[in-house]
Amino acid sequence: MKRKLMFLSLAAIGLASCNGGFKQGDGGLLYNIHTSKGGAKIKEGDFISLNMVVKTDGDSVLNSTYESGQPTRMAMPKPQAKGDVVAGIGLLGEGDSATFKIASDSIFKGGQQRPPGFKSKYLVFVVKVEKVIAKGNLNEQVFRGRVMDYIKSQGDALKAQEPAKIKKYIADHNLKVEKTASGLQYVITTPGTGAKPAVGDTAVVNYTGKMVSGKVFDTSIKAEATKAKIPVDPMRQFAPIRIPVGQGKVIPGWDEGLQLLNKGSKAIFIIPSDIAYKDQGIGPIGPYSPLVFEMEMVDVVKPNPNAPKPVVPQLTPPPAK
Repeated sequence: MKRKLMFLSLAAIGLASCNGGFKQGDGGLLYNIHTSKGGAKIKEGDFISLNMVVKTDGDSVLNSTYESGQPTRMAMPKPQAKGDVVAGIGLLGEGDSATFKIASDSIFKGGQQRPPGFKSKYLVFVVKVEKVIAKGNLNEQVFRGRVMDYIKSQGDALKAQEPAKIKKYIADHNLKVEKTASGLQYVITTPGTGAKPAVGDTAVVNYTGKMVSGKVFDTSIKAEATKAKIPVDPMRQFAPIRIPVGQGKVIPGWDEGLQLLNKGSKAIFIIPSDIAYKDQGIGPIGPYSPLVFEMEMVDVVKPNPNAPKPVVPQLTPPPAK
């Protein structure tokens, strides 16, 4: 019996060594808890705010809330399977941090599409729990009120930090910017020629959008997407885009900034959240995020005065009673 117990102990030590210090949980989950504050563990239904970096086992970053400046906020769901990342998060409490490794075959099962070129044996999740609001026996109104108060306090903090982020970006890149009344800051890096677009014209532009961290989140230029390692839909056609100027089809910072550029000019726009995506954000862009755009005005297209005018339908008045 002693020999059997010794064998099991040695096997466990061997497994930990092979997994680089990771422990093995239910469903094959590998986990390494870096920080444990000793608080209550997260339960289903609790509100959580956490930062997370998702990587391959070769350390290629696939997604990071730190780059977007937007922690993941949600009600703690029920694990979908033993050993998934939700089950891992359930091992943590407020202030705790950990790394989870999950076999990619278990994530991309059932026909789920792997990212192009993805060959990693594991997906690695590096998690830091920033806040937990326990649901417990709180009634829904009180619980929701606490969550909303927390979210508002975080938004207020982000908004207060925005001017310093913009100032630092300008200083770090040694930009000599001009500033408009709306808060748009810009520098013309390559002058163009000809008239600038007016409201009603169509601007044909190339662009690359970045966070002030330097992380590229979108571009119309294939070489820039490749350089930034942005996952790209293979059906996407990289080409200059056409924007009706002054029609509210883009963020206000673009509508204003495009009217500062003539054909052939290149510029850098630094756009505060007030004239971008405000307190909501979108996709990888978090609330109160200032944005940087490298712009090129490829062409300015004037409306065709000979184009047929749209026919306005005549309303037939109702018959008199």
